[in-house]
Amino acid sequence: MRALRLARVAAEAEALRWRHLLRRQRTRAVLGAIAGVFGLSGLIALHVAGGLALVRVLQPLYAVLVVAGVDLLIAVVLGALAARDVPGPVEREALQLRETAQAEIVEAATATLVLAPLVRGLGGRKASTLALAAVLIRYLARRR
Repeated sequence: MRALRLARVAAEAEALRWRHLLRRQRTRAVLGAIAGVFGLSGLIALHVAGGLALVRVLQPLYAVLVVAGVDLLIAVVLGALAARDVPGPVEREALQLRETAQAEIVEAATATLVLAPLVRGLGGRKASTLALAAVLIRYLARRR
């Protein structure tokens, strides 16, 4: 009875935590969108100011082309950086850990499936048969 009550309290606490987490994330998303609008407005103003400054030195058409060229250059550099997909050391280590855990799960499941009938059938008396089964399981798990 106590375990059931504790499980219900834990579920209610988790639901409360998720509601507040979602509310916080929604607020962050709205504030981020507003910040993005103001950031974009600032970039547009910088472009206009740069174009106006270049008009004093160049003809208006060339000033606009210079600003557009700089924008394209920045876009290409940032796009190339974004296109790189090199996993970091933490990601590689996590992948290796996952693969090791999966192999251990297969090995444990195989051991359970093979050894359980042997132990029941032998009554747990023949240690050499159990050792042979364990070696066989280890071999099968490593072949994978």
